[in-house]
Amino acid sequence: MTDRTQQPPIRKPGPMAVRRPERVVWPNGVPLSVLRAGDNEVVRIDVLMEGGRWHQHYPLQALFANRMLREGTRRYTAAQIAERLDYYGAWLDLSSGAEHAFVTLYSLNKYLPQTLDVLESLVKEPAFPEAELATVVANNVQQFKVNQQKVDFLAHRGLVSALYGDAHPCGRLAEETDYSRITPELLHDFYRRHYHAAGCSVYVSGKVTDECLCRLEACFGAEPFGEGLQRPSRASFEPCTTSDKRLFIERPDALQSAVRMGLVTISRHHPDFAKLRVLVTLLGGYFGSRLMSNIREDKGYTYGISAGLASYPDDSLLAISAETANEYVEPLVAEVYHEMDRLQQERVPQDELQMVKNYMAGDICRSYESAFSLSDAWIFLHTSRLPDTYFDQVQEAMESVTPDELLLLAQKYLCKENLKEVVSGKKMS
Repeated sequence: MTDRTQQPPIRKPGPMAVRRPERVVWPNGVPLSVLRAGDNEVVRIDVLMEGGRWHQHYPLQALFANRMLREGTRRYTAAQIAERLDYYGAWLDLSSGAEHAFVTLYSLNKYLPQTLDVLESLVKEPAFPEAELATVVANNVQQFKVNQQKVDFLAHRGLVSALYGDAHPCGRLAEETDYSRITPELLHDFYRRHYHAAGCSVYVSGKVTDECLCRLEACFGAEPFGEGLQRPSRASFEPCTTSDKRLFIERPDALQSAVRMGLVTISRHHPDFAKLRVLVTLLGGYFGSRLMSNIREDKGYTYGISAGLASYPDDSLLAISAETANEYVEPLVAEVYHEMDRLQQERVPQDELQMVKNYMAGDICRSYESAFSLSDAWIFLHTSRLPDTYFDQVQEAMESVTPDELLLLAQKYLCKENLKEVVSGKKMS
């Protein structure tokens, strides 16, 4: 019988050799990456296009160009696409990021010919039908109105606007009027510029067969496709941060306030970034973090508080997020600064640092445990322009970071004078 009164021993994972994908370049120049793993007769196909909100000429253009791919093509209506994928047990996911658009298909191997036919039609011949676009826009406007009643949504928008400014893609926030400007012509324009073979990459993972690869090549690798055959130029933007320290967004009927604190910091290409992630995780990146232990467990100001790094092409956003009763906003903010002071003035105890390292090591293990998560990891490197050695660099930095290094990193990057505070909620008298 297991003795439940005794903590099981903590076993440190050994060096993690991340499986590398097989890579080929198809005759039309599209690169293919293959990750063969798993016993289930399922594959995931990711078609990446170089075109995200960094490249759009109007707000929401990249998002809706991607979202509307499933709403009809020259060969299939939206209802036929949905019915066919559902009938064959497939799942389609569409998403758009800073510099890339993603079209992802999960399919059973035995029905791949049927589902791949739909995927090819989505990517190569979308119709952007006007009636379906009107419905999608109306649904998104309604969701936008609902979100505008939420203090966390308003606080996040306030923070990125304050840090980046409206000339930067992160700070150029969509308003309700922007939805009405989305037209089929606007989406066709973005599609023509960015959905073509020159900017395409394909990842396939799961129980990948040779037949699967042959079918994929016939669809996306044999001939050039698309009208534009030029990759987009690398766009770079400078943040324009407001001089205001505190911004308040009033919601008179709010039962609690959302607090967002943040600053613009180094990009994931910076040599300090991997060790800065350890520091931010220690501050607020897991349940036993400094912020959770103090502000949730000890003070009881909030149910949850977190700190994290959101990376963009040229920099990263270090953000601290919490929701609290209106009367606890000021004490909560004061305690955040107190924990930052501690990290800048006191060395982190070795046992606490080891706990954070164990947590992060476990998180890394989960990232590489399946074919699909491995595919996510390599797609992340691809879209972030990071070298294949990045995983090894992250593990080495995480294992080697010392309390002295964390002290210096805290003094260098936890710049309280640059930290912007955004509060959304009821104004206190």
